[in-house]
Amino acid sequence: MKILSLDTSATVATVALLDGDKLLAEQMTNNGNTHSETILPMIEDALATAGLNVSDIDLFACSCGPGSFTGVRIGVATLKGLAFASDKPCVGVSTLEALAENLKCCGGLICPVMNARRSQVYTALFISDGQSIKRVTEDEAMSISELDEMLSKYGAPVSFCGDGYDITLEALTKTRAKDTPLRLRYQSAASVAEVALRKYEAGEYSDDAGLKVTYLRPSQAERELKEKQKTSENKNN
Repeated sequence: MKILSLDTSATVATVALLDGDKLLAEQMTNNGNTHSETILPMIEDALATAGLNVSDIDLFACSCGPGSFTGVRIGVATLKGLAFASDKPCVGVSTLEALAENLKCCGGLICPVMNARRSQVYTALFISDGQSIKRVTEDEAMSISELDEMLSKYGAPVSFCGDGYDITLEALTKTRAKDTPLRLRYQSAASVAEVALRKYEAGEYSDDAGLKVTYLRPSQAERELKEKQKTSENKNN
């Protein structure tokens, strides 16, 4: 099964092509360019490198959040367009689960952290036996101090990854953190594909219309609209 996967949920943009569990091509950029400008050329280059066309793809996969609101929307919209045109199935993957997949070989507790701004991180906890990961907690947004308190109760060192890596490790006071190699801290479309393949084999897939985003909390625009509505209601009362 040939899989095209992508992740645009943070500053990094990444695209991968897999044939089953064989990685055919992977591209990653971390240069601050707008994902809407780079993701399609990256997909085209990856396909050309592997000698494939979009019509050759059997399964489309992407990270559906949490992460940057704009970034997640770009990735999901791009994948929807590709899947709709080719009438092939889609799998949406938790950004945090895909990040944890990067560290499955490390063993022990794995905690992806993404900078959610407003003094919070998007996070979840996983555990690895050195070959596969198992989810311990659901995806959620919390303060780093709350995360530190929660993790300290496990009494074991933790492997971190994600774009919230630096700010999290700087703020930890109770949790022991393992050092994670720089390359493994970033999103990887290959990891997205690996998670997506498991979900597909378990029957967890949809068409393009069924692909949904996961934000965990309202966007800034939604928060501002709610504040305006609340202010307006108070004035009217």
